[in-house]
Amino acid sequence: MSAVSAPETGPDAGAVWHYGDPLGEQRAAATEAVVIDRSHRAVITLTGAERKTWLHSLSTQHVSDLPDGAVTENLSLDGQGRVEDHWVQTELDGVTYLDTEAARGEPLLTYLRKMVFLADVTVDTADLAVLSLLGPRLADPAVLTALGVGSLPAEATATALPEGGFLRRLRGPGLELDLVVPREQAAAWRQRLVDAGVRPAGVWAFEAHRVAARRPRLGVDTDERTIPHEVGWIGPAVHLDKGCYRGQETVARVHNLGKPPRMLVLLHLDGSSDRPATGDPVLAGGRPVGRIGTVVEHVDEGPIALALLKRGVPADTELVTGGESAVAAVIDPDSMPPADTVGAGRRAVERLRSGNR
Repeated sequence: MSAVSAPETGPDAGAVWHYGDPLGEQRAAATEAVVIDRSHRAVITLTGAERKTWLHSLSTQHVSDLPDGAVTENLSLDGQGRVEDHWVQTELDGVTYLDTEAARGEPLLTYLRKMVFLADVTVDTADLAVLSLLGPRLADPAVLTALGVGSLPAEATATALPEGGFLRRLRGPGLELDLVVPREQAAAWRQRLVDAGVRPAGVWAFEAHRVAARRPRLGVDTDERTIPHEVGWIGPAVHLDKGCYRGQETVARVHNLGKPPRMLVLLHLDGSSDRPATGDPVLAGGRPVGRIGTVVEHVDEGPIALALLKRGVPADTELVTGGESAVAAVIDPDSMPPADTVGAGRRAVERLRSGNR
């Protein structure tokens, strides 16, 4: 197999994009089992008796009493409620692990260290590699033996590995696991899985899986204006029943009174022309209505993309995107957010204005 590197200008620079058969790797991820090296992700550890309550006060998720073995998503917002950081969080054996995009590792580390003050918390980097596994055959006995476990973890939980690191299972309709292991062991773990029948795949397969599931990626499907409501992070990464944190006012205001200005949708692209690029505008009738995020070729869906569009754009709107070459696009109607519901705060305001108490 010949490894093809991911584009140097993209967020996965340095990783393997595919091994010569990207669509075959995607098919294997859907029907068999694949292992994908995502060791370019940054991993940060928090230790100390106050680490959970301290992080709880800084972030959007309810983590002050996160039980051992729990896995969740979390965000850091700016003062206006715009997303600055997103990470996957694992609580295990007295350590809180945060893994995030490679480009955000250092900024997140710097921010967290700056916020420690007198709390009993130590923030540090960890030389750990993330290997992601996809596919229904991950539960096969040979794979379980290679992983050194009798059964797979429950959804949103992790289990420690005897040689260091941990195995965690993500939420979702299919099987998705992460091996987070000492970097010097990553190659041996990968070979162990390949020997058990797990096929090597590149990050293209992971991205196609993620986009089809309409899961946003920080810095690609989000921009400097993104708030959590726009991209489906309320719930998975934002808990609405917790105390004060930076940006909470925006989260509460949009939840109770307003509607997010944009929505994340899946676009089907015209396959006969050049592909658009992340950041390209999306136009309707010649007027901009949004921006393109991740663009990927999917084994079943063809060329697809995530896009942030103005809320209220109808699903049947004829759209055009791309740079110099126009690319026709249509919204997948199943990706449209639920019909707007009026929050409790908005109902109270409307009753007050109408004189009905």
